[in-house]
Amino acid sequence: MGVDLGEIVVRSPTTLKEHSGQTVSVDAYNIIYQFLSSIRGPNGEPLRDSQGRVTSHLSGLFYRTVNLLESGIRPVFVFDGRPFELKARTLEERAMVKARDLEAYQEAVEAGDAERARSLASRINYITDEIVQESKALLGLMGLPVVQAPSEGEAQASYMSRAGLVYGVISQDYDCLLFGARRVLRNFTVSGRRRVPGKNVYQNVSPEVASLEETLRQNGITYEQLVDIGIMVGTDFNSGLSRVGAKTALKLVKKYGDITRVLEARGEVIENLDRIRSFFLDPPHVDTEIRFGRPDREGILRFLCGEHDFSRERVEPYLDTIEAGLSRGSQSSLDTFF
Repeated sequence: MGVDLGEIVVRSPTTLKEHSGQTVSVDAYNIIYQFLSSIRGPNGEPLRDSQGRVTSHLSGLFYRTVNLLESGIRPVFVFDGRPFELKARTLEERAMVKARDLEAYQEAVEAGDAERARSLASRINYITDEIVQESKALLGLMGLPVVQAPSEGEAQASYMSRAGLVYGVISQDYDCLLFGARRVLRNFTVSGRRRVPGKNVYQNVSPEVASLEETLRQNGITYEQLVDIGIMVGTDFNSGLSRVGAKTALKLVKKYGDITRVLEARGEVIENLDRIRSFFLDPPHVDTEIRFGRPDREGILRFLCGEHDFSRERVEPYLDTIEAGLSRGSQSSLDTFF
């Protein structure tokens, strides 16, 4: 879900072409969930091959990554490792929500309510070990780097941005800013009209850039204070303060200086505060060298078309696009990162 900082984050509309020549990290789990939710058949079920295996993630990773490469953007995919132990509460809550949605979905199917069943189906997504391994296999065949994070994937992806290894992070979540990402590139793997989850309402979705530097400057705060604001609002690792949204948290941190003084003034406590704060400021990460390879054209066709029933006529024309996209050199000037 991520921390709700939308009210204070500085975002700018953009296009993929504006970032041509850049290498970016990708919060893999974040966009795979997005693909599993949005790439579905007419009945709301995920796409499947002839053996009943889910293929929505493969469709998204292939075609939408091709779109990035065609725009001159070279992605590095970062996968989650072991979850931070303080995330257990959030994971339990998500599991409970999925269980309720599954029960409601079954009731809708039995009642013949196709519209509600489709809506609920899009919210019931699981990233299994098989989905992870298939995703890594496809990306490897495409010649794209895969990084295994020691802990949270968004933390590793953001560290790579903070360290200047990549230009920014493709993710929907503002948590990346709390982990120090210089830029969060939102809606880079989805565009056009998208259905609002749980409603028969559509909204236009366009790429945008959330800037850490501009967010700090326009709000008159430090990076550490932004982390404090996120913790007050509530993260995957804590519930946050009652009735405190991003704007209220901003006022509190500017009035008192930091979260410790805010809590003292309000007579409140956030459990494991120091551990949560440290996890954002200095998360577990690995130093890695980014290496792009050459796409294995026959391997891609064998994997997608031979094993998972993709149309060869649809896949084959994009192989040249992948090769051309990976052959382009990425911009190396320091002003790329600052």
